[in-house]
Parts: sequence; C-alpha cells; structure tokens
Amino acid sequence: MNIKESFKSALQSVMANKMRSFLTMLGIIIGISSVITIVSIGEGGKEAITGQFESIGTNVVNVSVKARNNDVQARDYFTLKDAELIKEKIPEVTSVTLANGDFGYLKTESKSKEAEIDGVNESYTKLVKTDMLEGRFINERDVQTQRNVIVIDEIAAKKLFGSESPLGQKVKVNVGSNNVSLMVIGVSESASGSMGAMFGDNMPGVGFIPITISDKVLTRTDIGMMSVMIDDMDKASEVASKIVRLLEKAHRNEGKYAAEEGFKQLEMIDNVLRTFTLVIGAIAGISLVVGGIGVMNIMLVSVTERTREIGIRKALGAKDKDIMLQFLTESLIICLIGGAIGMTLGISLGFVVGSLIGVSPGISLQTILISFGFSSAVGIFFGLYPASKAAKLDPIEALRYE
Repeated sequence: MNIKESFKSALQSVMANKMRSFLTMLGIIIGISSVITIVSIGEGGKEAITGQFESIGTNVVNVSVKARNNDVQARDYFTLKDAELIKEKIPEVTSVTLANGDFGYLKTESKSKEAEIDGVNESYTKLVKTDMLEGRFINERDVQTQRNVIVIDEIAAKKLFGSESPLGQKVKVNVGSNNVSLMVIGVSESASGSMGAMFGDNMPGVGFIPITISDKVLTRTDIGMMSVMIDDMDKASEVASKIVRLLEKAHRNEGKYAAEEGFKQLEMIDNVLRTFTLVIGAIAGISLVVGGIGVMNIMLVSVTERTREIGIRKALGAKDKDIMLQFLTESLIICLIGGAIGMTLGISLGFVVGSLIGVSPGISLQTILISFGFSSAVGIFFGLYPASKAAKLDPIEALRYE
C-alpha cells in the first residue's frame, strides 16, 4: 500500500466515526488554540509596551540617586535648577524631564476618586506620549509661576464630572494631610487605553501638577530620578558621564548618581516579557500532551475494534509496514485536522481577547508553522505504539478474533 492509499483509507476511517474523531481531536484543538492565543497576546503586549518606549525613542539617559547605606541627604536629590543646568551646559541634551509622585484622592463636592498624583515639568510629554482629549497639558509658564492647576485623565474626569466638561472647574487634591484646591486645565487619555475605559471604576485615576507645587500637594517631594533626552545615542556613554560629573559638582558630593542608557531598560523589559510568554505558552502546551495521550488511547481502541480487518488484510498480502503506515497516517490526520481547527480558533481568540484589552495580537508565520509541526509530532509520537501493535498482530489470531 502506498502513501496515497494509506491516506485515503485513514481519512475514510476518520470520517466514518465523526463524533469519536472530533472528541479525540479536542485535546489537540484546546492545546494548539491555547498556545497560539497566549503567544499572540504575549507578542502583541510586548510590541505595545516596547512601542511605548520606542515612541519616545531610545535616546534617553536615565539619571538616578544611588542610596548606599542610607547616606543620601536631602541636598543630594534633584531640583529644577539641575534640569536647567544640564540643558545649559551639555549641548547634546534636548530636554530634561523631572517627575515625582504620590497616591491620594481627587475630590469634588459630592464625588471622590483615588488617583496617582504626579508632579511634572513641561518636558514630560516629550518623554511619555500623552494624548489630550480636552484642554492642554502643563506648560513652562505653569511650572515657573507655580500655578495651582492640574491635568486629570479620562478615568478621573468621568468619575468626578460625568459627561460635563471639567475644564475650568476646581478639584481638591487630598494627599496625606495636604488638601489643596486646583483648577482643571486639561483631560488626558488614560494610559491604560481601552482597558481603562472598561474598568475605570476599579482603576485609580491620574493627575498631573506642576512639579514646583509638589511641596504643598504631595507628601513625598524628593526627586530621585530624571530622564535626559539627547540628540545622538552614539554619545550616550559620554553624555551620561558628563551629567554625573556636572551633578556631583553642583551638589558637592561624589558617587551618589548613576546614569544608564534607556535602551538597556528596553532590552530588559523585552527579555522579561519574552520569558513570561514562553513559560505561560509551555504550561498551555501541557494540554497538547494530554491530547496526544487521548489520540493514542483511541487508536489502541481502533486497533482492537479492527483486529479482524487487520487479519484479513494480512491474509491478502498486506505487509507489516502497510498496516503500520495506515494507522500512523490515521493518527497523523486526526492531529493535523485538530491542529488546523485549533490554529483557527487560537487566532480568532487572539483577536477577540486583544480587542478587549486594547492589544493587537502578534500572529507570526513561525508560530503557525511550529503549531502544525507540533501537531504532526504529536500524531506521529502517540500514534507510533498503536500502529506498531497493529502491525505485529498475528494474522491467524486476528482472523479468529470476534
């Protein structure tokens, strides 16, 4: 019997027992669809997160205060003057972003919303993409004149003001014992995207204030990190050293600052996400093994049911390899059909789940090929024993089987 005849015979056997064949495929379908869904969402999430970093470019040097044995003093932390000094003295620098934050509440007369309150300078939007839905963001004049203004995100705006525009209205910012009234000048899009819109009631809002009023609004006002954008990343190491030396001179200290290129953090995040996706995908892949065991079990039942048929074929001249090829082909067909259904289901689920959480799934040809390859491997591996058992049946005993 050639491969074409084996394939035709195996397909007829599968179609003759549709329900049993489908139930046998179910483990393969669930396994393949789970793996593809998880991997595609993982890849899409990785691209979305790295895209956030790449949207600001990787031309960022992050400068932080190093705490060694708690020897950091108040005078070692960064100030607005440090940002101005760095821009003035280092020509490669295009902007410097300072930020600090705390958790508290945004309140109107009748409503309250938990929120993260961030003190920022006007360069924040150059570092982090911030889409405005209404009004404007914090500008240089707000920072320099220490204006009592705030930009809230859409989650906070919806909770506090409903469908009414919050622009020009007052909100009280309560952080610890501080309680300050600020005017809303803008509404920004939520950083969590569509997920924020769906689960906004259960997620904290965000408020941005001029960093120069942080001391009267926030309880934690020390600035321990700044992000410096430069025009040429090839000079990142040189610029980082210049920044550290300039800060040490300005603050009259030594060994308390560290500067690191932004792309190093991007690589670290990329590695963590890749590892996480692989681990979760591998866990989902366990169901493929379970599905393979189900295939082997059904094939063993099929061998038992068709013992007399095998005996007749052997009596008519079929060789051991012909019998083995037929049952192995049948196992392979079951797994390939299950793999195709699982792949289609996995891709569909990837898009459905992705649309719910605001992530575009990353479906790659490599993932599809691996899925089909794995389906084939499962079919061959778990079909080998039943096929071998069928091939080794004694034709005399098989003909006597009832």
